[in-house]
Amino acid sequence: MAVIKKFRIKSFKKVKTIIEFQNVSLAYGNRLILDNISFKINEGQIFGMLGPNGVGKSTIFNLITGLITPKYGKIKINGEDVSNYPIYLRTQKFKVGYVPQYGGFFNDLTLQDNLKAISEIVIRDKNIRQERIDHLLSKFELENIKNIKAKFLSGGQKKKLVISLSLLSNPRVLLLDECFAALDVLTIKMLQEIIVNLQQENQITICICDHQARDLLACVDVAMILSNCKIIAQDTPSNLVKDIDAKNAYFGNSFKFN
Repeated sequence: MAVIKKFRIKSFKKVKTIIEFQNVSLAYGNRLILDNISFKINEGQIFGMLGPNGVGKSTIFNLITGLITPKYGKIKINGEDVSNYPIYLRTQKFKVGYVPQYGGFFNDLTLQDNLKAISEIVIRDKNIRQERIDHLLSKFELENIKNIKAKFLSGGQKKKLVISLSLLSNPRVLLLDECFAALDVLTIKMLQEIIVNLQQENQITICICDHQARDLLACVDVAMILSNCKIIAQDTPSNLVKDIDAKNAYFGNSFKFN
C-alpha cells in the first residue's frame, strides 16, 4: 500500500502540547501496566502508539478519557491536570472524542437515527443538530445508506458511522482505538485518508493505537513503541523503523515500512 500521508508535521511554528503524561504509573493488583511513562502529544498532530497485546495502549486511552485514574503521576490536557476529572468534564471542557474498537453505536437504529440520538446529547442548540448531521452524512458519503440499520452496515460503513458520531461534538482531540483491526485493504486506505483529512481540514489532534504497524505508520506524524510497561522509542515513522530498540522490542529485523 502506498504511503497515505503526503507530508508529516515534524515541527510546529508554535508548539502547543495538548496531552501530556508526567511520570504516570498504573497497576492492576500486582500486575504493573505502565511504569513511570512520560510523553507529549502536540496540538494538530497525528500521534500513533504501537506495541504487543497487553502493553497498555488501550489503558492510556482509558487514562485520557477518565475511565481509570493513574496510581502515580499526572495527566494534563491543554496544560491542566485532569487526573481526577470525571469523564463528562473531560469531554465537555476539553472536547475529547473517542472511537472504540468495537461497537459505539445502536445496532437496531438506522445510521441517521444513531446520529440523531447522540446529537440530542452533545448538541444543545436544536437548530444546528440536523445541519451538523447532514454535514457529516455528506462528508463521509453516507446519504445513500442513512436509513439502513447499523447492524446491517459493512465494517467500513460502521467505522464511518462511529467516527461521525464522535465528531458531532466537534472534538479537539480524537482517540482511535484499534481502528484498522479486521478491515480489508481498501477500507483501511479509506480510513487512513479520513484520518489525514481530519487533521488537514479540521485541525483535530488525533491519537491512534493499533497492531497494524504499516497501516498506522502510513498516516501518523510521530509514533511511540510501548514494551514491558515503558516507552522504548518515539520518533517519526521513517526514523522509528530504524531505531534499534524499536526493532528489538517490536518490529524485528525483517520489517519493511515502504
